[in-house]
Amino acid sequence: MFLFRIRDLRKEEKQTFVLHFSYAFIEGILAGLIALNEFVFVKSLLGSSYQVSVLFQFSTLVFLVLIFFSAFLRQIRNKKKLLRLTAIITRLPLLLLFFFPRSPEQLTGDSLYHYIFLGIFLIYFLANPIVFPSINLFLKNTYSHENFGRFYSYATTAGKIVMMITTFVYGWALDANHYVFVYVFPVAAVLGMLSISLLSFIPYHQEEVPGLKHSVWQGIKQSVREMTNILIKNIPYRHFQVGFMFYGFGFMGSFTVIILFWEFGLGLNYSSVAFYRNAYNLLAILILPFFGKLIGKMDPRRFAAISFMSMAIYIFTLVLTQYFDGYMEFWDIRLYHTLIFYILFHGVFAATMVLMWSIGSAYFCAPAEAGIYQSIHLGLTAVRSLFAPLLGVFFYELWGFTVAFGIAIVSLIIGSGIMMWSAKQYPLLQRKNS
Repeated sequence: MFLFRIRDLRKEEKQTFVLHFSYAFIEGILAGLIALNEFVFVKSLLGSSYQVSVLFQFSTLVFLVLIFFSAFLRQIRNKKKLLRLTAIITRLPLLLLFFFPRSPEQLTGDSLYHYIFLGIFLIYFLANPIVFPSINLFLKNTYSHENFGRFYSYATTAGKIVMMITTFVYGWALDANHYVFVYVFPVAAVLGMLSISLLSFIPYHQEEVPGLKHSVWQGIKQSVREMTNILIKNIPYRHFQVGFMFYGFGFMGSFTVIILFWEFGLGLNYSSVAFYRNAYNLLAILILPFFGKLIGKMDPRRFAAISFMSMAIYIFTLVLTQYFDGYMEFWDIRLYHTLIFYILFHGVFAATMVLMWSIGSAYFCAPAEAGIYQSIHLGLTAVRSLFAPLLGVFFYELWGFTVAFGIAIVSLIIGSGIMMWSAKQYPLLQRKNS
């Protein structure tokens, strides 16, 4: 049935799906490597808790530029050339990791290599403010409304399968050699340049947007004004972003703490961490097509509430593991009994959030506005990343794992409640992007 649907697509839609699918496949390899990045920084590079928090912070902090430059980026007519330049500038520095030391003696204390590593990945993540809105813009203007969520889930599923395999192999290799990343990431540099370049071949026709011929400063002012107007006038979308603020605080505030919990709370090896990531991603792969169809049939705020609550539950299982620490071992992997539920609910979260975070904004606007709505979403993600990851580490160092996780859970519950209240009080009478 899947192949039958692909054969029946329009020429442009079929070409787009092939390119999108290929991009997702290669990005799945890179995601499998990046998935263990913070743990590598703690375990192999001996980075501090605040440094690893900053490393995670970079992945979202870069979206701050979208608040100021979204209108300026929109007036760039040759977006395909912009993507190709982005691929080279942001992926090439990964080659420098080949020259990193291969022993812990050179990495103790406040090592210069810690800051070089952080700088390389800051540049790496700077691609996201350009690539992510471009994906939404290109796909939303080529895929039909009926196929948007479905085909996005197909490509994402493929990426997750590849990510899962990559994470397993990479985790096993890291247990064999804690510094194998110095050989892996130079290869990733080449793959990264290729994957972003593939997006530039997606059929896209730039629409003339009147009044966008501005200087940089004028572009910044227009970006802020445009985003503010959308948040003021589009009440359901404003509530959507308020709910995401509470979710983001819970997610970002707990992410680094979970990494620290793997190392200092449970003492896991690379293979065990890779196993947990693979297990929940495998479940996500199985249920992602279902949620890909469901997201087009229900209010996106109710869909978001499902995602938030699934995360609250899987964080709660980490709290339980501190008090019920029974486990089994196999293949050098330690599986805690309580973390079976972590895997189950994290799988639901992974399947729902990859859709909600990537394309959820598009359900509140017309197709031509998908880029700016996603820019708002990503920009606000950057705002909360200014404080949430560091606060999470602060709460952990002040009160320990249980309190830090508890604060995250409360924030997620509040975010879920806002989404459900908004969906009931301000229903979407019709889809603006249909």
